[in-house]
Amino acid sequence: MYPKTERTTAHRDRGRIGYQRAVVHAILDEAYHCVLAFTVDGEPRALPTLHVRVDDTVYLHGSTGSRPLLAARGTDGLAVCLTVTLLDGLVYGRSQFHHSANYRSVIAHGTARLVTDEAEKQAAMTALVEKVGRGRATDSRPPTRKELAETAVLALPLHEVSTRVRMGGVDDDPADHDLSYWAGVVPLRLVPGPPEPDAGVSAPLPAYLRPAHSPWLTAAPMRGEHVILEPLDLSQVDGLYAATAAPEVWQHLGNPMPRNRDDVAAIVAEALRAAHRGDRVPWVQRCATTGQVVGSTSYYDVDEVRRTVAIGYTFLGQPWWRTGINTEAKLLLLTRAFEELGAVRVVWHTDIRNARSQRAIERLGAQREGVLRMHKQRPDGSWRDTVVYSMTADEWPSVQATLRDRLRRGVPVAG
Repeated sequence: MYPKTERTTAHRDRGRIGYQRAVVHAILDEAYHCVLAFTVDGEPRALPTLHVRVDDTVYLHGSTGSRPLLAARGTDGLAVCLTVTLLDGLVYGRSQFHHSANYRSVIAHGTARLVTDEAEKQAAMTALVEKVGRGRATDSRPPTRKELAETAVLALPLHEVSTRVRMGGVDDDPADHDLSYWAGVVPLRLVPGPPEPDAGVSAPLPAYLRPAHSPWLTAAPMRGEHVILEPLDLSQVDGLYAATAAPEVWQHLGNPMPRNRDDVAAIVAEALRAAHRGDRVPWVQRCATTGQVVGSTSYYDVDEVRRTVAIGYTFLGQPWWRTGINTEAKLLLLTRAFEELGAVRVVWHTDIRNARSQRAIERLGAQREGVLRMHKQRPDGSWRDTVVYSMTADEWPSVQATLRDRLRRGVPVAG
């Protein structure tokens, strides 16, 4: 517990005030920015900035020329008030008076000092980088001496600290409960969107920027003798464009044939957005012998409760058709679905015009279930009838044995 002081003692809504060290630390660690308040020449100032907590000290990032950093150079340091707020929801009351918000906040009073020790400064900068992504400090260039000299860091010891928290529902007056207005809480949360790489970035997306999903929605790397499946990434666009630049590849797919690299990048970006939403699990296919990117495939329509998944969004460069690559890729995907995820049913959907795809799915051992009429539109605007195939967990053992035998004998099944 932090000690209660005159400045941290509440004068109203005392039930919302707290001093628990663990709660203070949790709020500071979850929040990415804070507001630092101080006075300059008798006038108030408030500076939004980045922060990180290391044990019982909060470090704040700034420029060596900023006012608080200049003021903190003195031997007495800089008197500050630090605030952090996490907004968790909007509370709608039946009366305007009882509209409110759910939130968690920290207020810290104290004297901030300028960090001059080079080792402490470097450690604080590393901690700031690690806060935005664990492992990021080793995945980026360290600052140069010139950059360190241009960057200032303030240290605020956590001594005089309190939390203020509002949780729960509407606090309307009982006399208003019969009013015919909607009342309740709209939850709010900070959710990262799909990462958007800078121009020219060729490095794959780091693991710490990939959304945390259940195993059903995770593109786990898989390797066979013919094919390697890796999580799809924008760094693979050039390879996909080069491998699939043939009209036959795109003839029955949901996208028109890409005209250039940017069109492929848009297809990959959409797949990654769907993956971020949890709607798809996309992989890139590489030749296990050469490492060359040759195509892509995905899980979709994932239903963890009903234990079903579909395999599709597959496109493969024409030179690798009727080789072991697509057959083994399907074997890897089926093995993961049935044996690792515990699926009871795997599904395929294909255009009724795509006879080659239907034959390939049937050679895998899937059973044709029927046709969904006018199921979706093709790129040319016509309506597509979709053929549905499935395979069940009961059928999987014999299918697996057959696929492995055909791969050993070099007889392609799918593709």
